[in-house]
Amino acid sequence: MLDILEGHLGSQMSALLRSIPIDMDMAEADAAHLRARSPADLAWHLLGKQRGIAWVKAGKILARKRPRLLPVYDTVVRCTLGRPRGFWLALHAALRDDDARLHRELLTLRQAAGLPETVSALRVCDVVLWMQHRGEHPNCRARSLDI
Repeated sequence: MLDILEGHLGSQMSALLRSIPIDMDMAEADAAHLRARSPADLAWHLLGKQRGIAWVKAGKILARKRPRLLPVYDTVVRCTLGRPRGFWLALHAALRDDDARLHRELLTLRQAAGLPETVSALRVCDVVLWMQHRGEHPNCRARSLDI
């Protein structure tokens, strides 16, 4: 795991992260930032190939590194949303639909909760999904173990 900090993996990840915008909300991004073979997608796959880093952890690492652009996608979110094909692109479309209505609603929720602007719309979305689904998730998880 030290390789991610000091070794070849760290060098590869640093190069990919430099190609992923740090100050862009998903709703503002072009779909090219989220498509297959984009730097974000390549980084997710690179992390997922490492021992001890499954798809959930890879996604959470990237969501932490680019919190405005890359969402958390874990077993609860997957269960809540019913496994959309191409989650990043599906969420991107939803955030931009109807003149970015969902994105604006998430920002309104953030403000109503008294959260700082450093909390991205995507993190608000993640919390909303978790809070709505957490009680039902143990039953759903049993159905969703096949990744």
